[in-house]
Amino acid sequence: MSRKAHAAAGAVAVGPYSHAVEANGFVHLSGQTPIDPATGRLVDGDVGVATTQCLENLFAVLAAAGLGPDDVVSCAVYLTDMADFPAMNAAYARAFAEPYPARTTIGVAALPLGARVEIGLIAARPPRAV
Repeated sequence: MSRKAHAAAGAVAVGPYSHAVEANGFVHLSGQTPIDPATGRLVDGDVGVATTQCLENLFAVLAAAGLGPDDVVSCAVYLTDMADFPAMNAAYARAFAEPYPARTTIGVAALPLGARVEIGLIAARPPRAV
């Protein structure tokens, strides 16, 4: 199996991984924390603001792969405090259109850089017209 890496200008990687890897028609995006690409620091604000920044970072990587939010089929959301679920959920609902991607939300003890939320996703490349 071959795989193709995608990266977005301004997207931050805090380890040895690709922003996204495409294989077999699916683009798997590594988790993004709410890092402001202009400053390289976590955004200030509540989890709603942080969720929006995570998704903006992910959508920049999607765009670099020639895809958009409507191509997302699955998301994994990691929260350090499940009490933040309503704020995350509201920001998430604003970022996607129905039918929404499948989603799993997991409570975790800690995230890189002290982030309160991290989101990863999988997108599907539309079939090519023949």
